[in-house]
Amino acid sequence: MMDLARFIIVIGIAFGVGKLVTKIKMPAILGWLVTGMILGPHAVGLLTEGMMEQRWYEMTMHILECAVGILIGSELVWNKIKKSGKQIVVITLTQSLGTFLVVSAVFGILFYFMNIPLYLAAIFGGIALATAPAPALSIVNEYKTDGPVTKTLIPMAALDDLVGVTVFFSVIGIVAANISTQKLPSYMILLVILLPLIVGIGVGLLGGIVLKKDRSKIPTLILTCLMILVATAIGFAINEFVFQRPVLNFMLIGMAFTATFANMISEERLEAILKAFQPVLGISLIIVILNLGAPLDYHLIFGAGIFTAIYILARAAGKIGGAKLGGKMMKAPETVQKYLGFTLLPHSGVSLVFTGIAVSILSGPAPECAQIIQGTIAAAAVINEVIAVFVARQAFKWAGEMDKLKN
Repeated sequence: MMDLARFIIVIGIAFGVGKLVTKIKMPAILGWLVTGMILGPHAVGLLTEGMMEQRWYEMTMHILECAVGILIGSELVWNKIKKSGKQIVVITLTQSLGTFLVVSAVFGILFYFMNIPLYLAAIFGGIALATAPAPALSIVNEYKTDGPVTKTLIPMAALDDLVGVTVFFSVIGIVAANISTQKLPSYMILLVILLPLIVGIGVGLLGGIVLKKDRSKIPTLILTCLMILVATAIGFAINEFVFQRPVLNFMLIGMAFTATFANMISEERLEAILKAFQPVLGISLIIVILNLGAPLDYHLIFGAGIFTAIYILARAAGKIGGAKLGGKMMKAPETVQKYLGFTLLPHSGVSLVFTGIAVSILSGPAPECAQIIQGTIAAAAVINEVIAVFVARQAFKWAGEMDKLKN
């Protein structure tokens, strides 16, 4: 109960700091992220490492990640995306795979001359291509951004996660098969990608039936939350009994759930559901961003080395250049070509999960490589996440899609 009380206090502080940050025309997410970092285990310690490892905390985070997925899935309505579906797929592939290639190539050249195993460069590339959608989506939600960049970014967030999971687990699977005693079965790659979608679609079909009928705001909110709880409960069971570890992406479950029922109901009913769910979505975003910030150790900023700087710059070059290349290939609007890549820089949550998996695989057979990955990505997560929030917000402003800043 004491841990729960402290957790509620932290949420309240984050909410207040977010409000203060908006007074200086900065996105509230920056306040939430910094609050998590300051009150997390590496600073004040109001959010302790022990608390964050407790089962109730992990389950709460997964439920809220699933809830945040609603923001993505609600945009995956066939009538909306059929005109630009090919464009979104191509840009996703160019910016994701482009990032993988750029980061892998840069570190490959560097490691070659430093006599560091070259497979480590591919692992860096596999970690780098992933994007953490929550920060950019929170800016979309806060400023009600609208335009070509926003309409491309939101559905891309789901596809980007799929590409990221596929490439990373493929790379780490090949590396593990050659150097580690911890063999990753090949079927795991497919399961990690498909199971969140299968769970989300299955519950979404039920949700389409349950949510289709017009109801008032409170019953609509209750039913939506119940459906999210059903989806996450199935995800928990799969993690527990299939993988024996937290592997599934719950944001993808929420995305697939919402996209399924969104295509089964009227546009008016979907709008009513989203309006009823908005308070829950707002709270979910605050807590998910807090959780992104809490593990970040600000001390690493002062100890960041050349690998961290190279990683941040190479990843940014891959994201921005890849998005621009894909946009030009598909003749996307000029604002998409110029600014979409800047909204894809937030990274920490997914990168830290991938880093943890890579370190666990390498710590036995190649502890020195595990140390390089852990130190580089941890420092990059702290530095990049704060910078990326500023840059993502500025990109929406450059693209002319931030209503609050037009006035």
